[in-house]
Amino acid sequence: MQDVEADLALLTDAARAAGEVAMRFFRRDPQTWEKPDDAGPVTEADLAVDALLRDRLTGARPGYGWLSEETPDSAARLDQDRVFIIDPIDGTRAFVKGDSAWAHSLAIAEGGQIRAAAVLLPVGGALYAAGRGLGATLNGAPIRCSARGALPGATVLAARPSYDPGNWIGTVPEVSRQYRPSLAYRLSLVAEGRFDAMLTLRDSWEWDIAAGALILTEAGAHVSDRTGAPLRFNNPHPQVPGVVAAGPAVHDALLAELSHAR
Repeated sequence: MQDVEADLALLTDAARAAGEVAMRFFRRDPQTWEKPDDAGPVTEADLAVDALLRDRLTGARPGYGWLSEETPDSAARLDQDRVFIIDPIDGTRAFVKGDSAWAHSLAIAEGGQIRAAAVLLPVGGALYAAGRGLGATLNGAPIRCSARGALPGATVLAARPSYDPGNWIGTVPEVSRQYRPSLAYRLSLVAEGRFDAMLTLRDSWEWDIAAGALILTEAGAHVSDRTGAPLRFNNPHPQVPGVVAAGPAVHDALLAELSHAR
């Protein structure tokens, strides 16, 4: 447990340092490029945060592998027992627009599972964190997911395509539809209990969801892919088939309603 605590402290300290770097660029017209294949924007802030985190984290844990959205991937991480999974800025479009709903997402995987995680929203200073077996916190205070017992009327964080009728066995459930641009933030908000559930039915990059998945689990939620299978991390191709996350009853109800046809 002490080992997990040390890794968690490393991540939270690094997340705060990342926030300080990102805020130097925020609302200051950072240089921005479009990634190939319509993969979205990247800014000089993303790259600066990525460089800071890689130097700081791998310097502290040289035996850990590295997987980051903004670093070219290497198969070498597959041979390492523990791996950093990092999104330097999750919600880059929001960052570029000057909106506040973007985050730094930092996690450490071991044996396909996340052992420590931190999600920081620098605008507003919300730091979500969790260590395996240690519970989940927001700015140091314990958090728990919603205890809602039924799906109808639940508040669900999801993008509009998730409500396409083809994704559901019958009619689309009657829920209160909500949205935030950062997947890491959506996951954390459900862990905090401010919303009942989140889902994304598209294949999801590990760096978007790794930290939030542990924070949710430690907050008492159930987290799976869109078929109900457990999430595993540090895959050769670092994606999972969607994410469904909620308190136990709402999670099970969502899975019962979802079509698993792809």
